This record gives sequence, structure tokens and C-alpha cells, in this order.
Amino acid sequence: MNTGNRNTGYSNTGEWNTGDRNTGNRNTGYMNTGDCNTGNWNTGYMNTGNWNTGDWNAGYMNTGNWNAGDKNTGNRNTGDGNTGDWNTGDGNTGYMNTITPEEILVFNKPLSRTIWDAAEKPLWIHATITKWVISDNMSEKEKKAYPSYVTTGGYVKSYTCLKHAYVDAWEKADKEDRDKTKSLPNFDIDVFTEIFGFNPFKEEKKEVTLKSTEYKLNKIKQIINKIKQIINKL
Repeated sequence: MNTGNRNTGYSNTGEWNTGDRNTGNRNTGYMNTGDCNTGNWNTGYMNTGNWNTGDWNAGYMNTGNWNAGDKNTGNRNTGDGNTGDWNTGDGNTGYMNTITPEEILVFNKPLSRTIWDAAEKPLWIHATITKWVISDNMSEKEKKAYPSYVTTGGYVKSYTCLKHAYVDAWEKADKEDRDKTKSLPNFDIDVFTEIFGFNPFKEEKKEVTLKSTEYKLNKIKQIINKIKQIINKL
């Protein structure tokens, strides 16, 4: 079920693939949209790891380039979770560091890394700008727009920006996962809104305000009734 040429795998729309469900070219892994990947689920090029959107990564889940570590957004890191470049340590936002900082910023405020690492994070915040949607979860509109799903078993959904992906992920999250959001250490609604692009707790705040106003009005009515009773007794 290949629509490309010279494929030895299955459901490929690209060419020279030995893996399955690739839309790129010369991939030996699976479900790659980039080219020359030996890993899986890559949207970049020449990756040997998995879930990379950058290029030439040997690690996993990198959005930068030339990383041997995992979850880096910077370049040439051998450590993990770095946003800077040339770091061999973990969790650095600077350059050429070999240490792992003990204190980090969370919601723009200092926090112990240990506390953050132990905190339970909601799953929905791990939304990505691209994701694989299997054919069973595709809408009729999506099937018309991506007819190749018949051979690939799905398609790669791309959002115009990450904030749109966050909104979609929030709407699909269950209550338990949503509740974990406000339990994050140092949680700040203003910082949250700036990062994710929406305030899901706005309606909740309105409801609390309305209930508070209603409570105050009832209290005022009770006081007025008591005053009337006192006046009637005079």
C-alpha cells in the first residue's frame, strides 16, 4: 500500500523508505515526515532518535539540532532538558555548562528543582505543534483534506502555532488532568495565560464571584429584615 517509489515498508507516501507509514524520503524508521531518519516519529531530518522535530539528533524529543541528549530545545547538547547550547549538564538555559542547577524558575519565581521534579504535571501541557492522528480519529473533513490516510493509516496534524495545540489539548483533557494544572508549584494565572495563550479558569472565577455576590446580597436582605422586625416592635 505504498504510493511512493522504491519502498520496502508499508503505507509509505515518500520514497526509498524501509520502515512503515513514512511521508518523507529515505527513512528506515516508522511514521517519519522528514527525510533520512533511522528513528521513529520524527518531523525533522537525519535523526537516529525518536520524536525529534529538529535535525541530526541522536537523542529523543529534541526540537534543536545536533543533540545527543534528550528533550533539548538548544543545539549540540549531550545533557538533557537544555534550552541553551553545548551543555553536558541537565536543565540549563545558558551555554557550555557541565552542572545541573539546584534552583530553577517556575512561573517566573525561584523553586527547588526537587520540588518541581516531584510535582505531578498534567498530561495536556505536553501538547506538540504536530501529532499523528490515526484514521479512526480523523473527521470527514480531515479525510477529504488528506486522502493519503487510506494508505498511511492516518496523517500528521499540524497547528499554526503551539498555543492552538494547547487549547485543543485542554479541551480534550479530563477533569482530573485539568485540576493538576492549578496544583503546580508557584502557579500564577497571569503567567500561565501568557504562556499558553488562554485562561481556562476565567469562567470558574466568574462563577465564584457571582456566588460571592449572591451570598452578600442574601446577608444584606437578612440584616434589612431584622431591622424591619426591630422597627415593628417599637
